[in-house]
Amino acid sequence: MAGRTGSTPSATRARRLHKSVHRVRTQLRRSGVDYFRGHGSDWVVLTALLLSVPALAWATLSQPIWAAPEALVLPLIAGGLLLRPFSMTLVYAAAAAALTVEALVLGHYGAGAGRVTPGTVLVVFAVGLVGLLIAQFRMRVGVPWTGGGTMLFDLRERLRVQSKLPPLPKGWHREMSLRPAGGQSFSGDFVVAARTGPNRRTLEVVLTDVSGKGMDAGSRALLLSGAFGGLLGSLAPHSFLPAANAYLLRQDWEEGFATSVHLVLDLDSGDYELFSAGHLPALQLCGGSGKWEQKEADGALLGVYEGVEFHPAKGRLDRGDVLMLFTDGLVETSDRELAEGMDRLSGAAEGYVATRFRGAAWHLIEKVAKDVNDDRALLLITRS
Repeated sequence: MAGRTGSTPSATRARRLHKSVHRVRTQLRRSGVDYFRGHGSDWVVLTALLLSVPALAWATLSQPIWAAPEALVLPLIAGGLLLRPFSMTLVYAAAAAALTVEALVLGHYGAGAGRVTPGTVLVVFAVGLVGLLIAQFRMRVGVPWTGGGTMLFDLRERLRVQSKLPPLPKGWHREMSLRPAGGQSFSGDFVVAARTGPNRRTLEVVLTDVSGKGMDAGSRALLLSGAFGGLLGSLAPHSFLPAANAYLLRQDWEEGFATSVHLVLDLDSGDYELFSAGHLPALQLCGGSGKWEQKEADGALLGVYEGVEFHPAKGRLDRGDVLMLFTDGLVETSDRELAEGMDRLSGAAEGYVATRFRGAAWHLIEKVAKDVNDDRALLLITRS
């Protein structure tokens, strides 16, 4: 009983210490999250910028030739990138007061160089106004200036990772290339893929073309790639496109339609089913005859009609065969018909038969649609 009583204060102190440490860690984590979202305290930056204003004013009064009055725009630029709008107004007021003191002490601008001129006042005023607008925009978005680029980079990397194709067993080769419109980092075309079925001997690949292009379609492509990735493998193959169509309809986007093609390939036999939602036909090279065949399935666009049925086209990849899936940016332009573009693509692909299409996806886009202002995607699956 005495031993139990003697250990109680020690255990209590340990619990209190543990709670204190946990409270501090939680507070630090919340502060970090708040700062990243643009809601954290900015008093440290505000203090530093407010102190820099009189320092710059003193430098201007001491050496007006080397420290020009226009140097006051530096804290205004930094404030626009780092401070809240209210804090930015304090720096703005401090800069205006410092500029007034400089004008009074240095004298009339006609007396020589290094004086405060009307142009100086206009420059400082304009930069301060722009900084205030930037601060207001950041608060509205809720992302600090250092986090905006990081967020965009993270979104781009997520799209890239989600579009990776799983490794295939010996005898199969797959490769893919995505090219956004206008050299941007975001594309409305994306791919999700997974190995499913017993012993993961079935390859399911979904190639989707979201309406729009580049940055306009990038955010919707990111949302849909995550949703489609969750659906793929969780549903039977014939249920995937109906579920994807229902998902798009629930979003109620003004420009929310998409085309999609869903390949279900048996990696043991080579048999496949191709489901299409308003997508372009696939092209299959038959190794025995050396001819390209179109594989086209029936199905309406995603996100337009309810209760749409999707009927697959069936085929088989024998040894030496190649299957190409692609989006319309690769074969269709304003001055080129679809049939002509597909003939051009299959003709360019003939040059890669000898190399078994190793590294062909990127080069094919370069050959047939290098300067096209549209998102382009090409997926190749070969059986050696």
